[in-house]
Amino acid sequence: MGRALLYASAGTGFTFLMTTLGAAMVFFFRKQMSGGVQKIFMGFAAGVMIAASVWSLLIPAIEEATAAGQIGWIPAALGFILGIAFLMGLDALIPHLHPGSKNAEGPRTHMKRTSLLVMAVTLHNIPEGMAVGLAFALAAQHGAASPLAFAPAIALALGIGIQNFPEGAAISLPLRQEGMPVSKAFVSGMLSGIVEPIFGLLTVLASALIAPYMPWMLAFAAGAMMYVVVEELIPEAHLGEHSNVGTLGVMGGFLVMMVLDVALG
Repeated sequence: MGRALLYASAGTGFTFLMTTLGAAMVFFFRKQMSGGVQKIFMGFAAGVMIAASVWSLLIPAIEEATAAGQIGWIPAALGFILGIAFLMGLDALIPHLHPGSKNAEGPRTHMKRTSLLVMAVTLHNIPEGMAVGLAFALAAQHGAASPLAFAPAIALALGIGIQNFPEGAAISLPLRQEGMPVSKAFVSGMLSGIVEPIFGLLTVLASALIAPYMPWMLAFAAGAMMYVVVEELIPEAHLGEHSNVGTLGVMGGFLVMMVLDVALG
């Protein structure tokens, strides 16, 4: 447990650091990213999360269930559905505003647009933190005794961290455009990623309790991440005409995460 907690702290700390570095772009750019760049970044994030959902979460979920004598696809499929339902519930219950949108989603609220923007990014960072925490908990559950045994979890943390960089910029720059002071836009963008280490470490701490349900939890995180991809990232990557750059971003992100997972796994 101690080793898993240590590595999970480093892994989720890295993802949070990358969000922070992305948010720091507000100190160097006064305007939003160009449409083409934003499409590439959002597409890249989508590709990373799709590959992570398959290689780092769903396949291990099926393998874990099969090793326990269960029918592998059942907990994987049902856990996946529960993850989707969880994010749909959060979307319905918590007011938020996606970057580039005019109208907020969720219950009516008097919250400022800037707060709603931060809320949207914070919501979809929750399953990312859970995914990283589950990956390290799974390695520890298998009696990992060396750093190499945590390589698949490290690959997942690297992939999610890489795609967090443009996400950090994608929240701090719009906040600046909404009239928020530079320093406050940076802090808000940075804090949108704090849920990743929080939920990642909570998952590791609860690993002893959730060990029998690990296949379900892995698939749950995959379903939640895929909901974010389809609901938010891919539409943002394909806004307007000539969206080939968004498509290439998705393919590039998928390729990077697949290589990381296979090479380090």
